[in-house]
Amino acid sequence: MMKKAVYGLICLLFAVIGLLLVSSLLGPWLLGKYAAYYWPVLVAAALLMAVFGLLLAPKMVRWLEKTTEKLVGVVTAMKTTDIISCVIGLIAGLIIASLIGSAVARISVIGTYLAIICLVLIGYIGLLVGYRKREEIGQLLSRSWQSGDKEKGEAAPPKKKEKKQWKIPPKILDTSVIIDGRIADICQTGFLEGDLIVANFVLEELRHIADSSDSLKRNRGRGGLDTLNWMRNAFANRIVIWDKDYPDIAEVDSKLLKLAQDLRGVVVTNDFNLNKVAQLQGMKVLNINELSNAVKPVMLPGEEMQVTVIKEGKEPGQGVAYLDNGTMIVVENGRRYVGKNVDVVVTSVLQTAAGRMVFAKTAG
Repeated sequence: MMKKAVYGLICLLFAVIGLLLVSSLLGPWLLGKYAAYYWPVLVAAALLMAVFGLLLAPKMVRWLEKTTEKLVGVVTAMKTTDIISCVIGLIAGLIIASLIGSAVARISVIGTYLAIICLVLIGYIGLLVGYRKREEIGQLLSRSWQSGDKEKGEAAPPKKKEKKQWKIPPKILDTSVIIDGRIADICQTGFLEGDLIVANFVLEELRHIADSSDSLKRNRGRGGLDTLNWMRNAFANRIVIWDKDYPDIAEVDSKLLKLAQDLRGVVVTNDFNLNKVAQLQGMKVLNINELSNAVKPVMLPGEEMQVTVIKEGKEPGQGVAYLDNGTMIVVENGRRYVGKNVDVVVTSVLQTAAGRMVFAKTAG
């Protein structure tokens, strides 16, 4: 029933358009030469346009429904402060356009059309300016609300932390360090001070990894989400979910570095490439892998220990063993001891980007 009413309105609209077009374009000519055909021509034009409108009505209604759904979805996804900012910008643009349009409309012939163009164009510009200035407008609105609450004697809502309010530089976590999981143990020991920032775009990347079709990536992503949930429960007063995004920047790592620069924070990662890029930009970085290597026990040539050779090495005759902390030990002539415990003597220690590598030979 509703669609039929809409179809009827569209037909009526097209009929009125037909009447107006024929009366304005052909009316004077018909009245001057063929006055008897004036009304029949108007009725025929109205009927023809009504039929045309009836044919277009289903497509127009479907287009309107899809456009309305998209518009409602976009507006619903926006924050309240963003919507208010857009409305403020649109109203300001329309006010300016009306002032300009009143002057432009006085121009003969094209004045009315110019006024309409100004109204649409300047209104759209105001909408865009309001959206791009949404953060500043949101801050002004929050300050006005807080001052109003203070005048009424009500408790003001907690303010969002700004970079000047951090006495200790915040630690900004990247996706790799959340997936790694060791960050939770480090926080639990108390060695990492300050607030822990988790950006929304990092959460979005983590969610995509958790939804991956690859089982390994999916398990790693879900493990990262579990780690983050545990940290939010264990350190609720330190975890800060940061909403700010950088739409002009495509890569997550670049967004992370920009956020760290804005907050004057420290990036926490175990991504080798991100570590190097951040250092080149003069930013502070805490690398979990470097920390892990730093706390491994120091071994000196001549030190004796007992290890279990678990596999063959790359070179002929070599065997490979591992300590409990993950340090790899290459045992000279240790191939024949695979699967056995053997006493070895450290001959040299090599520090690499991947960690510490120990070379040893069998004792005796």
